Parts: sequence; structure tokens; C-alpha cells
Amino acid sequence: MDAARLDDIRLTVVDPEGTVSFVAHASAAVALTAACSHNPTSLRDLLDASERYDRALRATVLRGLAVFDEHNLPGELDHIHSQLDQLPPRKTPVFRVLDPVTREASLRPVRTGVVLFNLPARRIVQIENTYEPLAPSGEVNYHNGRFLSIRLLPYQLPDDWLIVP
Repeated sequence: MDAARLDDIRLTVVDPEGTVSFVAHASAAVALTAACSHNPTSLRDLLDASERYDRALRATVLRGLAVFDEHNLPGELDHIHSQLDQLPPRKTPVFRVLDPVTREASLRPVRTGVVLFNLPARRIVQIENTYEPLAPSGEVNYHNGRFLSIRLLPYQLPDDWLIVP
């Protein structure tokens, strides 16, 4: 078993345009929490802000979305349905939530859980998180695109952001 994959988590992001879900190393949940300190209003804003904390996350998610969009259309989701049915949850690709099947998958935990980032509501919901409890302030180990470094970056969420539970 690939030891680097033991700390995977599902991350689902809701923005005014819709919902996107993906699996990443669990440290990405902390990086996205820190990115929320920049008050993102869209997935793109969140990913742009996350580059300060995780060098590869933005490109990985955007690349995955491009592949999803190439193979799936609203009402024609056979490709993603097949992947969600056949692949283990931690191996599923980046996808948009477009129907009940993708919605259920977007809330299905992998290894260390599932965290929902609701940008319009300014709410981070730790549906299940056994990796590291998310906090309104703290430090993020910078991920250089290959591994976590010892470089710590502080963050502080604005007061109107809520982390539950």
C-alpha cells in the first residue's frame, strides 16, 4: 500500500456556480481552511489563495475539472457514474456535483474523512475528520508540490467564518 495515500480526505467546495468534489492529501483541508482567510467567493478564488499554502493543489483540481468537463455533461453523466461505481472512493477523480449520485459521492468520506467548504455561507463543515481538527486560526505546513515542508505559515479566519463541528 502506498504510505503517502494513507491520509487522503474528500474535499467538497460549494460556490455560487455549483459544487466540486475531489480527494487530496488531508493536509489540503488545512491549506483550504487557511485559504478561506482570504475571503474567497468562488472555487477559483479559493484555489488561487490555496497556492500560498499548497503549491500543487490548484493545478491538480483545475486539471481534474478539465478532464471531467471533457467527458461529462449535465444529463449525460455515464462516465463519472461508472468511475464512482467502479473505483474505490479514494481513487475517484475530481468531479462536479450534478445529480443525486454525484451529490452522495461528494459527501462520502475517504480514509480520514470529508470536509465541506461552503463559500457563500462562509462555513467549513467537518462532516468527518480524523486527520487534524480544523481551527479558525493556526499554522499550515507549506506543501511544495511533492511533500509537506517544515515551513509554517500562519492564518486567521475572519470572524464571520464558522467551522462546524
